[in-house]
Amino acid sequence: MDLYYLPLVGACRSVLMVGKALGLEFNKKIINTLEGEQLNPDFIKINPQHSIPTLVDNGFTIWESRAILVYLVEKYGKDDSLYPKDIQKQAVINQRLYFDMALMYPTLANYYYKAFTNGQFGSEEDYKKVQETFAFLNTFLDGQDYVAGDQYTVADIAILANVSNFDVVGFDIGKYPNVARWYDHVKKITPGWEENWAGALDVNCSHGYRPSKMDFYYSPRSSGSRTIIMVAKALGIELNKKQLRLTEGEHLKPEFVKLNPQHTIPTLVDNGFTIWESRAIAVYLIEKYAKDDSLFPNDPQKRALINQRLYFDMGTLHESFMKYYYPFIRTGQLGTAENYKKIEAAFGFLDKFLEGQDYVAGGQLTVADIAILSSVSTFEVVEFDINKYSNVARWYANAKKVTPGWDENWAGLLQMKTMYEAQKSSSK
Repeated sequence: MDLYYLPLVGACRSVLMVGKALGLEFNKKIINTLEGEQLNPDFIKINPQHSIPTLVDNGFTIWESRAILVYLVEKYGKDDSLYPKDIQKQAVINQRLYFDMALMYPTLANYYYKAFTNGQFGSEEDYKKVQETFAFLNTFLDGQDYVAGDQYTVADIAILANVSNFDVVGFDIGKYPNVARWYDHVKKITPGWEENWAGALDVNCSHGYRPSKMDFYYSPRSSGSRTIIMVAKALGIELNKKQLRLTEGEHLKPEFVKLNPQHTIPTLVDNGFTIWESRAIAVYLIEKYAKDDSLFPNDPQKRALINQRLYFDMGTLHESFMKYYYPFIRTGQLGTAENYKKIEAAFGFLDKFLEGQDYVAGGQLTVADIAILSSVSTFEVVEFDINKYSNVARWYANAKKVTPGWDENWAGLLQMKTMYEAQKSSSK
């Protein structure tokens, strides 16, 4: 049974999930439509519409994903649960499948997929159609667990594939409580969900696209802001940067306080979802948009160590800078000798963490390295002698080379250095 497909295409992934539910093995043959492989004469002989997915089952050829789903269930299903023989139940399932084809996918393509070619979303009217489609789906799910009645069917699987695409491009599914409830449930019970999700993430990665509705409120001098800039660079995310001039109180304006009642930077707004505190933002971006888990591994022990280092960065390393050097930048007065000892203690701890290893939380670059790199580089511009700590100095020299976005991090620090040196001159 040959399946001609591409993992990033939701319709192809719906076939994979139904196949998994039925215990079928496909001979998968990738047709890279981004490279025009669907137009090869050999494939057109199989499918004159040259569309994917296309299934060839022992000489029988069929395309259009929803037709394939029904065919597979009717031929290979052990029972009729995924596509009941009851005529009325079938009618509702068919209606939902046509709804998926006529509304779910076209609204996704018309609004979000335009950004793949020209970097711009569709029109406001296109976005309203997305909202209208989800409102319809929310109504379908009112008082029931599945999209076509009281049992799980191929309609759930088909619509799941498209809803997961909306998820990865940043649409706020949470605004539709019935859909959100259904989505959370069917992800858990659908065979092949993991492969579907990996393919959905390819929607972003294969096109070099990231949601352009990601507003980032920041200051280039802020270490937390610079952490996010470097993490975003590592993920290939484009941030819509909105600089706030803290010295002019722009973070206290009512419109920003509505977004973040703590009125702190950095603050991220990802298509309606607002989060602040740089380390929380960094982890969120990685978990939602990373191609793999290298920056924040799924292994609980590795995560625990990374989290410990992130809390160390916030509560010990960064805090020591704020207590000793930050008052000088603002007022010309350094902190106390006791405050300086806390800096030395923090670097002593970090030096110990790095004994015998190249990264701060194990054997690979993680989000902990990026956050701590932002903090350590801040100490460099105020002339703290990092070289007293040999392990830190060795790690720092390497981290600057291997961390994406280092140049922008340093550019922000040069602004801080200018302020620091001006304060030094005025204090003489």
